[in-house]
Amino acid sequence: MSEPRRVILLGSTGSIGESTLDVIRHMGGQAEAGFQVVGLAAGTRYEQLVKQAEEFKVDSIALADASRVEGDAFKGELLTGPGSARGLVESVAREGDLVVAAIVGSAGIDAVMAAIDAGCDVALANKETLVAAGSLVMPRASERGIRLLPVDSEHSAIFQCLQGCNGEKEISRLVITASGGPFRGMDRETIRKATPKEALAHPTWSMGPKITIDSASMMNKALEVIEAHWLFDLPAEKIDVIVHPQSIIHGFVEYVDGSVLAQMGPPDMKTPIQYAMTWPHRKDGCSHKMNWSELSSLAFEQLDHEAFPPVMQALEVIRRGGTAGAIFNAANEVAVEAFLANSIPFGGIHDLVTEAIESIPIRPVTALSDIVKADEDARAFVRERIGCMSSLNAESTAVSSENG
Repeated sequence: MSEPRRVILLGSTGSIGESTLDVIRHMGGQAEAGFQVVGLAAGTRYEQLVKQAEEFKVDSIALADASRVEGDAFKGELLTGPGSARGLVESVAREGDLVVAAIVGSAGIDAVMAAIDAGCDVALANKETLVAAGSLVMPRASERGIRLLPVDSEHSAIFQCLQGCNGEKEISRLVITASGGPFRGMDRETIRKATPKEALAHPTWSMGPKITIDSASMMNKALEVIEAHWLFDLPAEKIDVIVHPQSIIHGFVEYVDGSVLAQMGPPDMKTPIQYAMTWPHRKDGCSHKMNWSELSSLAFEQLDHEAFPPVMQALEVIRRGGTAGAIFNAANEVAVEAFLANSIPFGGIHDLVTEAIESIPIRPVTALSDIVKADEDARAFVRERIGCMSSLNAESTAVSSENG
């Protein structure tokens, strides 16, 4: 009987993290493909993190927000603070371990780099890692002989369709599918006025709030385009997006001979998670299966770039290179936080990202410090602009009250 594979799960209390643990529970009953969880990291949900650690008998955990730790319920190694996920990897990782990177946002970059340096394969659910730092991450992984296995359903689909491909010369283009989100078919001005409640009402997928807002704006597709550029080493001209409301087909690869390969399945994240964890093998899964008796049609639409401009921005980010991805990603993260806090309108997310890209100098990337600096500059810029917007709104309200 082979030994279970050791797993370090970063972002264990989020939707991807919980689905990963469901997969591990399922796979644990299969001795030839079992997994042993040896480290768990989360952002703020300490109580949930401790319960997970108790269930999976994990001795080392990390929590980014130290203020959320209460009592002394956990008796093992507890790391806290913004760098705790990286510290966890450095503390428990062994060469050959699998790190599932599901921390949302740029906060996961440092831990992914640590995993690569430790000789661990990475099941990557954190698209921001490659969006902001792909020019560092991909060469480092190649040098170390590390496999980056995509967990996003779209990139997993493309990865599966590329098995047996002999390089870029055979590929005409990659096509990432998009459900269209809650605002599919609406005009740009209506979308710009959407509320957080409306933007969070995704018709197909159940995800965390940040990813759901990105889906509503199509920023998630923009980030996925940039991630695909790095994962599959293809130029912007060979990456496209098409709207597919049913979310059954997750990605296509069009080959130069005219053949098109597509991967399809119900919208259930457990499928790509399990494929990343068990690759190159397939095992009996715990996700939903296709019900062919209920499938009557598959529809496709061209993406309305006027109503949803981020994808075109992403293609330009790829072309400009350097710190453009870090600025693009960080500006969006701060803008989404502000929208969810009702500090800016939905249309303000795109406006702030555009201002950041146009205003902050894009510089070459030679070290992680270049990414960190660009990230910090973008966040500071967007926060300052949000502050200015809030002040102007307050002044306008005051003037209106006086005139009334």
